[in-house]
Amino acid sequence: MAFLNPRALRWKIAALTAAACCAVAAVIGVLVHDATAARGQRTGNDRLAAAVRSAEAEYERTGKAPIGIDVVAPEELDEPLARALAGKGPADLYATWYDEKPPNWYWLWGAAPVGGDRVLVARTDMSSEVRSLQLLDRTIVAAVLVALAFVVPLAALATEPMNRRLRRGARTARAIADGDLDARIGPAGRARDEITEMSTAVDEMAGALQHKLEGERRFTADVAHELRTPLMGLITAAGLLPREDEAATLVRDRARALNGLVEDLLEISRLDAGVEHARADLVPLGDLVEDVVRRGGTDTRVAIDGADPRGGAATVETDPRRVERIVVNLVANAHRHGAAPVEVSVTGARILVRDRGPGFPAAILAEGPQRFRTGAAERGRGHGLGLTIALGQAGVLGARLTFANAPDGGAVASLDLAPGTR
Repeated sequence: MAFLNPRALRWKIAALTAAACCAVAAVIGVLVHDATAARGQRTGNDRLAAAVRSAEAEYERTGKAPIGIDVVAPEELDEPLARALAGKGPADLYATWYDEKPPNWYWLWGAAPVGGDRVLVARTDMSSEVRSLQLLDRTIVAAVLVALAFVVPLAALATEPMNRRLRRGARTARAIADGDLDARIGPAGRARDEITEMSTAVDEMAGALQHKLEGERRFTADVAHELRTPLMGLITAAGLLPREDEAATLVRDRARALNGLVEDLLEISRLDAGVEHARADLVPLGDLVEDVVRRGGTDTRVAIDGADPRGGAATVETDPRRVERIVVNLVANAHRHGAAPVEVSVTGARILVRDRGPGFPAAILAEGPQRFRTGAAERGRGHGLGLTIALGQAGVLGARLTFANAPDGGAVASLDLAPGTR
């Protein structure tokens, strides 16, 4: 599901929100931890100071220490407490040592010299302060986890309107790339943010592109229509020239080539305008392809494979006129730009046209055919209209036309009339 995609923008924003929450919680937790630890230390020091003062007063009055207070010689002190006592300043009442090792877990020791050669040793248990600090740390961690359990889903849901607008923009951009130049993202309501600016820019770009393409389309159609009338007169006049004259033969040949170019331009303009519609009928595909190749008069091999399970040649529901137009263009392109032998094979609803030439250029394989561009010098001369028309007619049929190069050399064009059934 797209909602659970970890690379989606919503989860990146949620992760950033969670990281920010964790950073804030860590800073606050450290401050609270340090403050609580310092307060516990002060409490322990106050208890220890009170015990030392009381013990000193009792010792001066009775010569004995209270219960729980030890009176020892300086050399009997534990080394850490002895070092602390040696470093005690003149103004200090006592020296302290915090013991974190067993068996005296979390005891705070205090030592104060009395009677010249004796030392009072007092202690206070800090385990309650330590447990309170540990409980506080666990509470902070639990609170952060609970907060994240709410913050992360809320952050993901809060970004849904933004994600919806971005997805709409992506769908519109793909629709424009697929040829729907009327597609627009549209207004974003009251939102005035970067996504709105991007949406407006995409709509403006689509409008400018549509205006430019429609202008080119009208220009192509107008030029082709304007050329048609004088061209028909030229063809008629060329037909009156002597048949044996070499110059007349050349004129007739060029006139026919120019007429074919004009007809191709008119067909492309109709395909670009989206006015072409398929008229489907049940067609024996193998028979149709054999007939088209035979009428083309070229040296092309035809192989029919994959008969209908019910018997006879496989039938496909399609527009035979458009299939014929595609096959004619693919075969002509193979002969013009490839090398013999040219083979046409029919398998089920798929037609393959292959030659043994240099193969399709990289530009056609990467970007598809472009009008007035053959892609490479080794593919021969041409206007690049044949493959463009074939691709446009395949789009009208709802078929898939792909171009590839065979591993052992040669170009392979594949027309799949039933792409959804594979």
